[in-house]
Amino acid sequence: MSTETRDRIVAILNRIPVNLAVFLLCMIWLIPTLGLFVTSFRPQEVVTKSGWWTALTSDTADPATYEQTCGECHGADLKGVEGVDLSDPDTITSEFRGNAQRVQLLIARGTLESGDPHVPEEMQPDDPTQASSDILAYLQAQAGSGTSRFTLNNYEDVLVGYDARGGTYEEACETEGSTGTRSCDFWKDATRQGAIFRGMLNSFAVSIPATLLPILFAGFASYAFAWLDFSGRKVLFTILVGLQIIPLQMTLVPIFRLYTQLHLNGSFLGVWLFHTGFGLPYAIYLMRNFVASLPRDLFESAYLDGAGHFQVFRKIVMPLALPAIAALGIFQFLWVWNDLLVALIFLGNKAPVLTYQLSQLVDSLGGGWHRMTAAAFISMAVPVIVFLGFQRFFVRGLLAGSVKG
Repeated sequence: MSTETRDRIVAILNRIPVNLAVFLLCMIWLIPTLGLFVTSFRPQEVVTKSGWWTALTSDTADPATYEQTCGECHGADLKGVEGVDLSDPDTITSEFRGNAQRVQLLIARGTLESGDPHVPEEMQPDDPTQASSDILAYLQAQAGSGTSRFTLNNYEDVLVGYDARGGTYEEACETEGSTGTRSCDFWKDATRQGAIFRGMLNSFAVSIPATLLPILFAGFASYAFAWLDFSGRKVLFTILVGLQIIPLQMTLVPIFRLYTQLHLNGSFLGVWLFHTGFGLPYAIYLMRNFVASLPRDLFESAYLDGAGHFQVFRKIVMPLALPAIAALGIFQFLWVWNDLLVALIFLGNKAPVLTYQLSQLVDSLGGGWHRMTAAAFISMAVPVIVFLGFQRFFVRGLLAGSVKG
C-alpha cells in the first residue's frame, strides 16, 4: 500500500467520529421535528389512537381488543345494543372522538337497557382508566377506518382560531353554519381579532419595525464609535456593552407605569420602543466591531475627496457592513418574533401577536393539543424563511471584528 493511499484511509477514519457526532445531533433535532410535522397533517381521531410513525400503515381495529372489552355487550357486528350502531364510523366519530372521560364514565357507571352493567363485572379491571383507553382505542380505530390519514383541517382550525373541542371548523360550518364569531367565510374569520392568522399579521407589525429601528440607530452609533473622535467615547461604549447584562424583566414595571402616563400601553409604538431600547446595546456592539475592522484607507480617501460623514456612512459603511446587518437582523427578528412576555404585558389581547394566540390555543385541560403541531410549523415558517434568505451573510456577520489584520 502506498503512503498516499494509507494517508487517505487514515484521514477518512479520522473523520468518522466527527461525522457520526454531527449525524447524531442532526437526528436528535430532526426526528422530533419530523414527528411534529407528520402529526400536524393527521386528523384528531387518528392522532389519539396511533403514533406518527404509523401514518403510512393501515388503520384497522384490533379484533382481540374488541372481543375482550366490547364484544359481549355490543355483539360481534357492533350492533348488539338496540338503537346504537357502532359499526357506523359517523356515529363513533360524533359520539366518542377525543372524549376519553365520557367513555370512562360509561364503563364505570353505564348500564344497558336491561339493567346489566355496560361491561360485565368479571371483565371490569381495577383501574377503569385502563378499560376506557382500551375501548376508546377500538372505537376510534373503527372511526379511523372511515377517515383519511391526512388532512389540512388542523392548519385551517389554527389559522381561524377555532378552538371548539371535538370536530373541526369545516365540520362545524357544514352542520351548524355561522354561530357567534364564526361566519364560515375563511378569510373573514382568519382576520378577526381572535384568529391566529390575525395574530401573525400583528407579529409582522411588531417585528419588522422593531428589527429595522435598532439596525438604523446601531448603524449611526457604530460609525460614531468606530471613526469619530469625541470625548468619553470609550467610556460610553463600555457602558453600552455592560447594558447587555441587564434583564429586561427588571424594567417591565417602571416602563409599564411610564407607558401608562404617556398612553402608550396597548400600542405598537410602545412595543417598538421597548424592543429597540433593549436591542440597541448588542446591535451597537456587533456593528461597531465590524465597522471598526474596515480599512482606514477607504475613509481617508473619501475624506480627501471631500465626502462628509453622512456620505461616507451611506456609500461606504452601509454597503460594506451588509453581513453584520444581516446577522443582526436575523437575531433581532427572531427575538421579537418569538417574544411573548413583552407582547403580553404591553399589548395583551388588544392587538394579540402570534405567540399570545398560540398560548391560548390549548385549554387548561389540554384540549386541542393536536392543533399545536400545526401551529408550531406556522410559527416556525417565517423565521426559517428569514434565516435561509440571509444565511450566506450570517457567519460573516457573527465573526465581524473578531480577527484583526
